[in-house]
Amino acid sequence: MGKVVEVKHPLIQHKLTIIRDRSVGTKDFRSLVDEIAMLMTYEVCRDLPLKDVKVHTPVAETVQKELSGKKLAVVPILRAGLGMVDGILQLIPAAKVGHIGMYRDEVTLEPVEYFVKLPDDIEKREVLLVDPMLATGGSAKDAIDALKKRGAQNINLITLVSAPEGVKTVQDAHPDVDIYTASIDEGLNENGYIVPGLGDAGDRLFGTH
Repeated sequence: MGKVVEVKHPLIQHKLTIIRDRSVGTKDFRSLVDEIAMLMTYEVCRDLPLKDVKVHTPVAETVQKELSGKKLAVVPILRAGLGMVDGILQLIPAAKVGHIGMYRDEVTLEPVEYFVKLPDDIEKREVLLVDPMLATGGSAKDAIDALKKRGAQNINLITLVSAPEGVKTVQDAHPDVDIYTASIDEGLNENGYIVPGLGDAGDRLFGTH
C-alpha cells in the first residue's frame, strides 16, 4: 500500500490556514498556493537518489553529492493543478511538464477527461501529479489511470487539502501511489466539497465563480 504523508511543517500549516480564509483575494491565494507547493516538494523529494561528484572549491578538491539524474515530470490536473506548478519548478527547474484535463460533472460528480499531453518519455520519469484538492478522489483516480495507460510507472500525488473519502478512493484503486497532502480534513458535504476545506481552488486561483 502506498504511503499517505500529511506534511505538518509549521510554514505549510501557517500558509494553509491563511488560504482557507474566504476573505483572501486571488493574488494572495495564488502566491501562497505556489509557496505551499514549493515547500511540499522538499518532503516529496526527500528520497531522491544522490551520487558522488568531484568539485574543485577555491580551497581544495572535494567529493560531494548531487542528484543522480533521476528524471522528473510535473503533471497538473487542469485547471486548478496549474496553481502548484511554478512553485515546484522553482526547486526542480529541469522537470518536464505534462497536463491532464479533467472536470467534474456537476450532477454525477464523476470526472470527465478532455485533454492529456505528457512528455514522450513519461515511462522513465518519476511523476508528480498535482491538484490542490482531493475530494471524492474520482479525478485523481482517473488521472492516474490516464498516466498508467500511457506508460507512467512511478507516480506521487501531491495535494493541499484532502478528504478521507478521496484518500481511500485513490488507495483502493492505486495502492502503489504515494499521497502527499498538507491536510486531511473532516470529510465531504452533500455537494461533494471538502469540509472545512478552502472552497473551489480553481475559482479562487483564477478569479472565477
